[in-house]
Amino acid sequence: MATVFSVDDHQHVRWNPLRGDWVLVSPHRMKRPWSGQVEKVTEEKRPEFDPTNPLCPGVTRPSGQVNPQYEGTFVFDNDFPALLEDVPEPQEPDNPLFKSAAARGTCRVMCFSPKSNITLPLMSETEIKEVIDTWVREMETLGEKYKWVQIFENKGTAMGCSNPHPHCQIWASSFMPNEAMVKDKNMKEYTANYNTNLLMDYAKQEDEKKERLVVSNDDWLGLVPYWAVWPYETMIIPRKRHILRITDLTEAERLSLADIMKQLTTKYDNLFECSFPYSMGFHGAPTGPGHDSEDYSYWQFHAIYYPPLLRSATVKKFMVGYEMLANPQRDLTAEQAADKLRNLPAVHYKRM
Repeated sequence: MATVFSVDDHQHVRWNPLRGDWVLVSPHRMKRPWSGQVEKVTEEKRPEFDPTNPLCPGVTRPSGQVNPQYEGTFVFDNDFPALLEDVPEPQEPDNPLFKSAAARGTCRVMCFSPKSNITLPLMSETEIKEVIDTWVREMETLGEKYKWVQIFENKGTAMGCSNPHPHCQIWASSFMPNEAMVKDKNMKEYTANYNTNLLMDYAKQEDEKKERLVVSNDDWLGLVPYWAVWPYETMIIPRKRHILRITDLTEAERLSLADIMKQLTTKYDNLFECSFPYSMGFHGAPTGPGHDSEDYSYWQFHAIYYPPLLRSATVKKFMVGYEMLANPQRDLTAEQAADKLRNLPAVHYKRM
C-alpha cells in the first residue's frame, strides 16, 4: 500500500461547495491501456446562408413566422416552448407524495449571428460583445417578471443540438430551478458561516495557486474547477469584483468577458481540432419582482461549461452506472485537464 498520497496517482473524493456533494477522482485509471480510435473528425462544411435552415435571416420557420433580414443578433419566442405564460394552476395536493405546483414562464431563442458557418470562438470580440449586450437586455426585460432567467447554449450534436446555426436559448421561469436552488442554499450558508463570499474566496485562491487556471485577463478567470465532474469542465468567474448578475457588468467588463469566452472556447476547439461540443450557461443572483429589496450579496455571477469529450473528437464521457446510481466520478484530474487546455495555442486551429 502506498504510504504517501499523490493527487495524480491515488483515488480520492473532492467536495463541491457550490452543490454540497462529492466527486470521486480516480487518476490511476488514466494509466490503463487505450485501444480506441482517436482520429480527427472530418467537419461538415456549412454554407454561410442555408435557405432551409429556420434560424437563417429571411427564412420561414415551421410556425409560419418569417425571420427578418437580421445582421447581428436576433431573438424570438421559441416556437415550441417548454414554458408558457398563460396556463392554469394545478390543484392543491391531497397527498405529500404527489406534490405539484404552478410553473409559468417563457422561452426564447437567440441567434448569435446571421452566418450559419460560424461559432463563438471564430467570432470577433466585438461580435461576441454584441451577443453579451443582447443577453443583458434580455435579462433586464425578463428579470422584471420572472424569478429565474436561464441563458444557455447547447453546442454540437453531442449535446443534443439539432441546428448548427450559432444560437442559444433563454428560459425564464416563475420558480427557482433545482440547480439554482442548490447553489443559492450553499452560497448563503457559506456566507452565514464565514461572513464572506464563496466564489470570491474561491477566485482569490485559484488566482494565487494558478494550477487550475486555463485563461485569464484583468477581469476574469477561466479555470477547471477543483470539483469538476466532466473531463474538461470549466468555469468563468470574476477575478476580483463582486458582480451579482450579468446586468451589473460595465461596458469594459462586457468586452473583457467577450475576450475570455473567445480565449476559452478557442482552447476547447484546439484540444481535438474540432468544433468542441458543450452545454454552457450563466448563473447569477435571482431576479423577479422585488429582487432589489432582497439581500443576495452571497451570490457571485459566473459561467459554467460542461463538455462531454474525453479522449478525442469522437470519444465521450458518459454519466452512467455508478455515476447515475451512486456518485459522479472522473479519471483525469482537474489539474491535468487545466494543464492540457492551458498549453494549447491561443490562435484557433482554423486561423493558423
